Amino acid sequence: MAISLDTRLTRLLGCRYPIIQTAMGWVADPRLVAATGNAGGFGFLAGATIEPQHMEAAILETKRLTDQPFGVNFHMYQANAGEIVELVLKHGVRAVSYSRSPGKAMVARLKDAGVVCIPTVGALKHAVKAVEMGADAVTVQGGEGGGHTGAVPTSILLGQVVDAVDVPVVAAGGFKDGRGLVSALALGADGIAMGTRFLMSADSPVPKATLERYLEVRDPAAIIVSRAIDGMPQRMIRNELLDSLERSGGLKRLLLALRSALAYRRHSGASIGQLLGSALKLGGTDGLTAAQTLMAANAPMVIQKAMVDGLPAEGVLPAGQVAASIDSLPGCAELIESIVQQAEQRLAELCRRAS
Repeated sequence: MAISLDTRLTRLLGCRYPIIQTAMGWVADPRLVAATGNAGGFGFLAGATIEPQHMEAAILETKRLTDQPFGVNFHMYQANAGEIVELVLKHGVRAVSYSRSPGKAMVARLKDAGVVCIPTVGALKHAVKAVEMGADAVTVQGGEGGGHTGAVPTSILLGQVVDAVDVPVVAAGGFKDGRGLVSALALGADGIAMGTRFLMSADSPVPKATLERYLEVRDPAAIIVSRAIDGMPQRMIRNELLDSLERSGGLKRLLLALRSALAYRRHSGASIGQLLGSALKLGGTDGLTAAQTLMAANAPMVIQKAMVDGLPAEGVLPAGQVAASIDSLPGCAELIESIVQQAEQRLAELCRRAS
């Protein structure tokens, strides 16, 4: 019995399957995004960590590698956000994703041009607010998800958001296979978004040494939430850097923040004033320390150590707890095919049970 995985999400994005590859900094490059699209999913480029002068080249490279639709992720507060919006419009990018500090005028400009706007949220109130500001869909990430995350589990948060908004809802946090896709659909979602599962794939640009550290993790409890990096809750694999920061005082964190700020300035071309402005937008009202406020804008440079330089002991290892149950690195085509096959089998079995 053939079971369709066509949902409001696939129709909105123009992809074959309701599977999104999230925009992980330093990881979601043209090759990974194109491989996801060619396999029937929908990928987002990590626009927040691509150098401004290389952003257009990344979009064009993705279009060269695939004729399937894809998206671009960026932070509304980043210095070149306006430039990225113009590139999205210029090259007909299908969708954008974003998280903190959305600009209502920017969302309106994108929507007027037919660009699909999909923010990622970690709380019910943020989902409602995002839809009020014009979001076409929302990605809901539960606390078990990687990177910056909230405290509410996906299974609870997803149901709350589905009941509260009338746009497609994408479930994120804890997904890796077809069983997860079916469970998300059963809870009312229109699809799933995965970061860790795509990071741990053969099409990921992450260096071998870093991927090996991910594969070594077998205990979900070793993938913890910490505020040591930038003052906000972030789920990461415990490693030497994180353990050191957890034990250290404010001075060490401040020195790390300053080094990262200088590195980020060189990478992004942002002025000192722009860096401080971004940091204040993120941390000025949350009671963060000076080090945390700086790191809120510049944490990507710490992640770069692991994701680009291949130094997993010296950088941050963002990961969802699902990483502890992943022991293989398939390509995107194999991964998505296996998810779809398993989902169709599970749905068919559920139909047989109900008949």
